[in-house]
Amino acid sequence: MSAAPSAPATVQEASPNELRDPFIRQELKRATVWLGLACTIALAVILVQPLLIIFAGLVFAALLDGGVRLLGRVLPIGRGWRLLIVVLLTIAFLFGTFYLTGVQVSAQFTQLRSTLESQANRLAGWLSSQGLMPGASDVSGIARQALSSVGRITSWVGTAFGALTTMFMIIVIGLFVAIDPGTYGRGLEWMVPRRNRAEFAVVLDRMGKTLRRLLAGRLLGMLAEGVLTGIALTIGGVPMAMILGILTGLFAFIPNIGAFISGALMIAVGFSAGTDVGYWAIGTYVIVQGFDGYVLLPIVAKKTVDLPPALTLGAQIMASALFGILGLALADPMTAMVKTALERSAEREGETDDADGAGSGEAVEQG
Repeated sequence: MSAAPSAPATVQEASPNELRDPFIRQELKRATVWLGLACTIALAVILVQPLLIIFAGLVFAALLDGGVRLLGRVLPIGRGWRLLIVVLLTIAFLFGTFYLTGVQVSAQFTQLRSTLESQANRLAGWLSSQGLMPGASDVSGIARQALSSVGRITSWVGTAFGALTTMFMIIVIGLFVAIDPGTYGRGLEWMVPRRNRAEFAVVLDRMGKTLRRLLAGRLLGMLAEGVLTGIALTIGGVPMAMILGILTGLFAFIPNIGAFISGALMIAVGFSAGTDVGYWAIGTYVIVQGFDGYVLLPIVAKKTVDLPPALTLGAQIMASALFGILGLALADPMTAMVKTALERSAEREGETDDADGAGSGEAVEQG
């Protein structure tokens, strides 16, 4: 009787298709990381507008938090009561301003629009007669093409309803964050790996201080430019001086570009009332911007955030091209926060290098 054939030997190693293989698991981890990074970038592109609204809410929360901290220096009461006082004072200021000057501002807005339209038509006609600009029909066609090429990002906030909805969401997010910023800060720290939480807390605290200082400087500059412009234009007899002062103060929130827009508006309105008034508007623009740029801003920059003008202008151009008007308004806060994070990273690397150098020196001495 012949012996039964023995079973063939089987392979005991892990299959390439099994996750027990260390090489397969390592490659799968790498693929997962790259896939997650690609998905994150895609979501950031798709959700860029909501992300900007959330960031604007955080900026508004930092503005309220700065007011609460400033009020805490003179009123030793709870944070909630101080926040309520800041909100009520802001609402009272806005409603009081619009109530006292509402009719005049509304009439001046209408007059300003008609004045700018007539001045733009006169300028376009003069440029066309000099051969420096296409005809009116060609200009209209170019304008329609430019407006039709604006992306979905900018068109979302282009309507009045979209702008009001965006503003409402920014205010609500800012109020909720300002009520208890520590809760949201701890939530962000919880999402960071445990070994990096201490460093992340330091960076987050410095970003908050930088943002509060930046906004304080912006508010001071807006107030100074708006008041000085309104007074100077009123003395010179420029029409719609009040609304021009208000617009100048609002546009001052966006340095460089805002000053150019407000200057073009006041010069156009000034020349609509006569050559002498137009020259007065030009002088007002030069003096106010010179005072703001060479006297006020350097003083404020020492106490706030020192952002080079070319850096801020470049960031505004890129942010406006990528994200529209909301990105333009938030370009400076984003740049200041990135600058703060990079400064902290460089500081940490310097501390590490100093520690390594001290350790090497001790080793040499012991040797």
